[in-house]
Amino acid sequence: MKTNITLKIDSDLLREARILAAEDGTSISALLAGHLQQVVQGRTRYDQARRRALARLRKGFNLRWTRPRSRDELHER
Repeated sequence: MKTNITLKIDSDLLREARILAAEDGTSISALLAGHLQQVVQGRTRYDQARRRALARLRKGFNLRWTRPRSRDELHER
């Protein structure tokens, strides 16, 4: 379902948008809808990646850390 919106922009910007749309063989509406879709998808992907990263941080990483040997253990022969 598509919904109409009202948008107030500068007349010079509108002129440039018309030129860009004509060069792409599309309408201003389709041009703006495409750019808005890219912005929304980018934000969605960012949010998903952020959630995955935070979940990995909460889980922690196995660094295979072992306790260092004591001075006496190191100097035993």
